[in-house]
Amino acid sequence: MWVEESQIAKELRINEQIRVPQVRLLRGDEQLGIVPIHEAQRLAEEAQLDLVEIAPTASPPVCKIMDYGKFKYEQSKRERDSRRGSKQVELREVRMRVKIDTHDRDFKIRTARKLLLEGDKVKVSVMFRAREITHPEVAQELLTGFYEQLKDVADLERSPGLEGRFMTMVLDPGKKAAAAVQQRAREARQAETAAAE
Repeated sequence: MWVEESQIAKELRINEQIRVPQVRLLRGDEQLGIVPIHEAQRLAEEAQLDLVEIAPTASPPVCKIMDYGKFKYEQSKRERDSRRGSKQVELREVRMRVKIDTHDRDFKIRTARKLLLEGDKVKVSVMFRAREITHPEVAQELLTGFYEQLKDVADLERSPGLEGRFMTMVLDPGKKAAAAVQQRAREARQAETAAAE
């Protein structure tokens, strides 16, 4: 119910939905001045367009003669284009155990590096089992070493801290990841140029 009301509030009033005695009327870039509502509706009908209330809070409200369907289409197209250009930053998680092998840790580091270079934040968690939690310094060292390996592409957003049976830290790709991506692209272009010659 609440969603429907908010959607209705976003919608502009058109044609017979406008119930004020006078409106300030616009047609294209031309201002026609303040006219009675029935005159504005008649002009819109003659042009076979819609009368759209674009500024309901003004005194008197501002209405424009336009093709409302085309206006809504253009508006949705602009919204789609603006969403297409921006990437949603996701928080991805990489989990480890306290007794992780070196090879497995290196694999987790490569995974985190890949995620950071894609522009996602990475939450690195070390899980404690049984009495392992009595030695949090081991997990602290593990996370510190993990960050040291990723310093070139990540900023430390949240330093290691205990959360229940996990010790976690959050890495942010920030400007370092973008710089690393640009550096790789430059190196790839130079390699292609060298191969072409």
